[in-house]
Amino acid sequence: MTRLLHLIVALPLVAGHTAFAAPCQFESQGDGRVAAIVDARGVRLDDGREVRLAGIEPTATTKQALTSLLTGRDVTLRGTDDTPDRYGRQGALIFVGESEAPIQAMLLAQGDALVSAEIADKDCAAALMAAETEARRQKKGNWADPSAIKNAESPDDILAGIGRFMVVEGKVLSVRQAGAMTYLNFGRNWTRGFAVTISRRALPAFENAGVAIKSLENRRIRVRGWVEGNTGPRIDVRLVGQVELLSANEPTGVRP
Repeated sequence: MTRLLHLIVALPLVAGHTAFAAPCQFESQGDGRVAAIVDARGVRLDDGREVRLAGIEPTATTKQALTSLLTGRDVTLRGTDDTPDRYGRQGALIFVGESEAPIQAMLLAQGDALVSAEIADKDCAAALMAAETEARRQKKGNWADPSAIKNAESPDDILAGIGRFMVVEGKVLSVRQAGAMTYLNFGRNWTRGFAVTISRRALPAFENAGVAIKSLENRRIRVRGWVEGNTGPRIDVRLVGQVELLSANEPTGVRP
């Protein structure tokens, strides 16, 4: 069974969706009616506010799904911080009516979004990941594509998606430190193979989660994040939730 470093637990399913009894019920940041879908990450309310959907990264079908789920609907915004980002958007979880599940969870359950790992609250993060995991198990939406999870042993496929948010699986062959950066290397050619980078300032979060970075050597992991790099692809891990430990007998999600 997958062990997410957030200590995520499996949650029961109700009517085809993940049940949210308590998770993600943060303080209300206000109400409104959705006037327009701005893009795959944002909506505009009838009072002019723009809202960025927190906790997820979009896929090719996210905007279409949002249009179906939210256009013209009355919504409640919930979150821990309503400070606008540099584009003036308010980040929030969006709830429709009396639903206990945010729209983000519904998108994830349909395979129409990816967990971004930005939600710090462990229970809410667990609930969002459980929704994605179930969609992946059932090969819904984005997960119906065999290439949805990239193989760490095929760095060229990952590098082709530079600048995009990706999910990658593979075995960590070595853990090396160079200056203030720790490298999880998935290939024997360090310059061309896929690698995960973790800065020194991010290490305490792993320690607090009870994970020694060196212990990841020779372990299979699933990592998510923005692909960077030049000769070899990289994902910079800043949040513990970007990394999942995979058990030895867990079926791989990548193409053979």
